[in-house]
Amino acid sequence: MSLFDDQTNIPQVIPVKDGKLICFNGFIDETASAILIDKLRKEIIWKQETLKIFGRQHLTPRLTAWYGDAGMTYSYSGLKLQPAEWTHTLQEVKQQIEQKIQYTFNSVLLNWYRNGNDSMGWHADDEKELGKNPVIASLSLGQSRFLHFRRKDNHKDSFKILLENGSLLIMSETLQHHWQHALPKSTKPMGERMNLTFRTIFPEKNT
Repeated sequence: MSLFDDQTNIPQVIPVKDGKLICFNGFIDETASAILIDKLRKEIIWKQETLKIFGRQHLTPRLTAWYGDAGMTYSYSGLKLQPAEWTHTLQEVKQQIEQKIQYTFNSVLLNWYRNGNDSMGWHADDEKELGKNPVIASLSLGQSRFLHFRRKDNHKDSFKILLENGSLLIMSETLQHHWQHALPKSTKPMGERMNLTFRTIFPEKNT
């Protein structure tokens, strides 16, 4: 039985200057999300990487994993990630997202936020191997949390989106050129959240 039997949800276009944001709430339902979380917890090779930020090394405040086609290397914050081979579960998720938005991906960065203390700092997904205007499909599983956005040239220009369990957020066009995003820590008790961000790597851009 597929986790993606019902794909009738309507996309929500989120107004944003310089870029494009579309959210499909309920891309998968709560039952399917729970099954998927359990599979990913068991199947994925999770790591806590060490990032280099402003010359200092820090453990990532979350667990991560990088999967993709052979040769789809991804570099950020001093890391150079070599892809693990696709699992059947990840391939199924990728295919359903590709069918939904009519775009092809060759890699995925997974984040596991174990509780409210786990977070992601301000950044833009603007590495050269992602191409000129990256298309990123972000699937949220588990605990609902806010994703914050701010303009690179004016940090006071900001907003946030509540990413609910089973939602799919598409970031595209010039968004990564003009906006940063972050998932801050929470002072409230939080359950676990997994986030799958599907990307397209252009290897020739990384040479």
